[in-house]
Formats: sequence, structure tokens, C-alpha cells
Amino acid sequence: MAKPSCCESTKVKIGHSLSEAEKQHVARRRKTVQQCLEQHGLDCEDEVPNIAVLGSGGGLRAMVGLLGSLSQLKEDELLNCIMYLSGVSGSTWCMASLYKEPDWSTKLLAMRDDIVQRLADGSVSWSEMEQKLMKYYLEQDNFSLTDVWAALIVSRMVKEIDEHTLTEQRGKHTNDPYSVYTVIDKQCTQNGLNADVCFEITPDESGYSLDGAFVDSSCWGSKFENGKKIKDQPEMDMLYLQGLCGSAIADMKEVREELYEALKHLITRNTEERYELQTRKAQDGLQVLLTLVELNLCALREEDPTTHLKTMNDLLKDTFDPTGRMNLHLEKLMTSEGMISKPELKEYTLCVCNSLLAEWQNYWDEYRLILTIIKKMSYWNWGTTYNYLYKMKVSSVEGVDPSVLDSETRDYEDAGLFLNSSYFSVLRQERHIDLIISLDFSAGNPFETVVKTAKLCKGLHIPFPEVVVPAEDTEPQDFYVFRGYGKAPTVIHIPLFNAVNCKGEVEKWEKRYQTFQMSYSCEMITDLLEKAALNIKNNKEKLLKEIENVIDGKKGKKEKKLG
Repeated sequence: MAKPSCCESTKVKIGHSLSEAEKQHVARRRKTVQQCLEQHGLDCEDEVPNIAVLGSGGGLRAMVGLLGSLSQLKEDELLNCIMYLSGVSGSTWCMASLYKEPDWSTKLLAMRDDIVQRLADGSVSWSEMEQKLMKYYLEQDNFSLTDVWAALIVSRMVKEIDEHTLTEQRGKHTNDPYSVYTVIDKQCTQNGLNADVCFEITPDESGYSLDGAFVDSSCWGSKFENGKKIKDQPEMDMLYLQGLCGSAIADMKEVREELYEALKHLITRNTEERYELQTRKAQDGLQVLLTLVELNLCALREEDPTTHLKTMNDLLKDTFDPTGRMNLHLEKLMTSEGMISKPELKEYTLCVCNSLLAEWQNYWDEYRLILTIIKKMSYWNWGTTYNYLYKMKVSSVEGVDPSVLDSETRDYEDAGLFLNSSYFSVLRQERHIDLIISLDFSAGNPFETVVKTAKLCKGLHIPFPEVVVPAEDTEPQDFYVFRGYGKAPTVIHIPLFNAVNCKGEVEKWEKRYQTFQMSYSCEMITDLLEKAALNIKNNKEKLLKEIENVIDGKKGKKEKKLG
């Protein structure tokens, strides 16, 4: 399928209808779903159910868990009954790996082995990561920590740098479920605008799932004003998309520490590789940055900063800071308790970066990149993207909060920071989803996502089944059904670690697979694949029964309507 023409692709679409490409995909897929169900003795006639699989967040645990679940669906000949595959956070890492290959569902088991080998034995060099980071930095307007996270962290976790774009997938997945990646709008989340929070990304369109405001995915990120594209930006690649979707794999402290440690490595590499070419002032400047990073780590870890403060004093003395301006700020960093004041440290960090940026206007791009990253760390800028709804008239964008139209850029983040599953992408009324299979790879409360979704849906008047969960002091089972009535879909909820596949050792398995874990051994990956697969294998007949119930319900509604 060819990409849209320039006129089509640059147009902002206001409305809730699905894209023509998605409609065509679903129409083709419906025949596949019908044939699959008929093979299992389920006659759905003209009432083919729309079934969506959701993969939750959970870092590598979610990536491997989703891979194991889908592989078992394939082995049980159930994968072809799935219409949509939607994910957040770590599940999107699995999706990106699968959709890189045309018609992946026809060769999934072989692909699974390749992905496992890559995760267990693959690697990405620091040189490759730095080169990719520099490309992000130089080629786009809105550089943010998402670029840093994608290039330096996610690439190391998924063991590859995937430079394919999402729109390259168009027309190459006619035998696969339709893919939907989900993130959230940070500003809408902070402002409590729940209807505006959820943002979906497909190979064809990207936009606000519930508000109905979309743009061609090839143009998402380009600069718009009043609905017209006025400046192109490079289309995001799949590595960036994985970084955007999967940046909430740990709490802020752990994320900051990992990024600062990566920065230390970058600074050290640049110090060593260009030592002979650097002036003394440049060498001192890099040491200032390294010490600045160490001070920020001390503040995070609540460690004694005395040694690094002395180093900074020595570096600034006479040769680097003749005005004494940075030394003056340095004196204000300590609290009366002997710890670093975080507000003062932020101000000091920005002061040093701005001073060095002025000094290094004609230095290597790598130096300015490091300075820019440290500044972004201070401001905590993630997912900054041009807003395609900027300056559109309120009267022409019904349903979207006016505040969304006022900002030239928006910040998008991991959806796990709001809801660790992509329910709202498949709850779009136009997708007519009858059955949701929720694969939950979350840490902690295994029912948090479905309970929160039910609560949010009630407030937003979106049909959703009633959710009643078991007592908290019991280990979760491996299969829960929350049946929908009226317009509400039925939801099957499957916690990854449960009393059935872990046999009383749920806590042990949860501890083994931490959310923020940079890699798994081959043995860990194999064991996790098996646990996820068991949740499908053990419940094959239950899945088929619930699909049959949905088909019967659709037939009943049709007969009632005709009667």
C-alpha cells in the first residue's frame, strides 16, 4: 500500500471514524478470523467477533511475557482469531520486534527463537548508541530525554537499534492483527483531563483516542499551525517509539540514576577519545561536567558530596571560572544538615551548563550534546513533540480541551504512568470490540489496571463490565472473566504470575523478574516464556467458550433487532 499523497497526509482529521486503511485491514482480517473460529467448531456466520489482545507494561518482563503468550496462541491455533493487538510500555517492545517482519504471525515460532537469541546474546556497542543519539540530536527540533532513553537505555535492553519507521509497515501485515501503540499526553494527565490523556499510534494515524483528533502517522512530530503542516520533521523510528512507549519501567530515582551513569560513560568516552585534540580548558570543562553529574548522583543517593565539591572547586579555580560566579553558586549547595540542596543544585547545574554552552559554541557537537542532556535532566523534559492541533479553532475541534490547542508542543510519555494497559485504544466505539483479552504483566497488584479502567470508564460514560476482584490475601488465579452486557465488551483478565502456573510461589517469581532489569539470561527468558505460555495453554477451552458466548450474544442481539 502506497503512502498517502502530500495533501492527504498533511491533513488533520477531526472526527471519530477509523482511517480507511484500518477499515480495509479489519475487513480483510475478518475473513481470517471467521475461518479460524470455524476450524474450532464456532459458527459465527455474519457475526464475526472483534477480539483485541492487550499487553500491559512491565519492561523486559512484559516484552518476553507477551512473546510467550502470542506464541502459545499460535501453537493452539488461536492467534488468527485476534483482530487487534494493542500495547503499552514493555509490551510495545515485543510488538516492535514482531511487526518488523511482514506477516509475522505466519512464522511466529521461528521469530520467537530469533528474538530470544538476540535478547540473551545480542549487544549494541557504545559507539553505535552514541552515533544514534547524535543523529537524534542533530536532525530534529524537539530533542528530549526520550531520545537519550531510547538510544542509551532501550537499545541496550532490547539489544538492537531499529531504524525502521512505523509507516513502512503499511500493507505488509495483511495476515496479522492490526497494531496499536499507546502513550499519554503529560500535560493532560497533570491537568486531570482524563478524556484527553490517551494517545494512540498506528501505522496509519496517530491521535487522541477518545477525542477524535488524528494526523497521518508519517506527519506526527512535524510542525503544524491551524491544521496545516508548516515544517517537516523526520518521522520517528521504531527505536524512538519504543523509548517513548517504554520510559516508565522504574521510579524516577532509578531512571535518573541510569541516565546519569550513561552520561558519565559518554563524558569519559569523549575525554579519552579526543584527549590529544583538546585544549586544557576543554579537558577541564569535561571534568567539570563529570563532577557535576557526580554531584547530582550524590543528591539522588543522599551521599556525602565533599570529595566532588572539592574537585569542582579545584577545577573552577583561576583558570576556568575567573569571575568566581560558579564558585559563588557552589557555596550555596549545602544544607545545614550537610546534604546537597536539590533546588540549589538544579540552579547551579543550569548555571554551569549555560556558561559552558557559551564557551563551547565552536566545539564538537558531542560536547554540546552532553550539555544539552544535562540541561534536559534538570528540566526533566520527555517526549517533546510539535502539537499538530496548535492554534486550531475551538469551534472546529469539538471535544478537545481548549488548553490542548494553545501549546506549540506537547510532551508524550509512557502510558504506564496513567494506566498500565491500553484499554482506551480498543474501547473506541468505532472499533466495536466484543472481547478483550488482557494480558497483565504488571508488578504489584495484578488487578490494578482493570479496576482503574472500570472506574475511569464510569466517569467517562464508556461501556465497561463491572469488575469484582478477589480478596487481597489470596494469590491470583490464571483466568478471570468480567462479562459485558449491553454495549460493554467482555474482558478476560490473565495475570502473568498466578497460583496455577507458579504453584504457591508467586512472590518468588515476581522477585526474580524485576521491572527495571537491563537483561535476562537465556534460562530466565525460557522460563518466563513457559510461564506466559501456560496461561494460554491451560485456558484454551475457556477462551473458546468465552468467544462462543460472545458470538451467541451477537446473534441474540441481531435476532432481537430483527424481531
